[in-house]
Amino acid sequence: QVQLVESGGGSVQPGGSLRLSCAASGSNFRLGAMGWYRQAPGKQREWVAAITNVGSTHYEDSVKGRFTISRDHAKKTVYLQMNSLKPEDTAIYYCNGDSDPPGLIPRDYWGQGTQVTVSS
Repeated sequence: QVQLVESGGGSVQPGGSLRLSCAASGSNFRLGAMGWYRQAPGKQREWVAAITNVGSTHYEDSVKGRFTISRDHAKKTVYLQMNSLKPEDTAIYYCNGDSDPPGLIPRDYWGQGTQVTVSS
């Protein structure tokens, strides 16, 4: 099975930027469709952004225009560039998705996540 490790979180002021990384371990596979999710205290995990297996991107309305998801197949890594951060973006951010060939990432798999805190 593939493991996903998130990194790049931190504490920033409103309007600041962060770049999150999601690195997949293992060999003999490529990343398929991948997504970023976040969970704030007392709230359910919510979907934030996705990139399909053919490279098209999709975003939750509240982050559209501010966040950009991208992928480096050679590094087996997915990124989330986060600009113009708001306090409402504060959460633990996770990545998840599919492998190619499929089935190497469990559908209920969640790693440690990376904490993003936006405050003045």
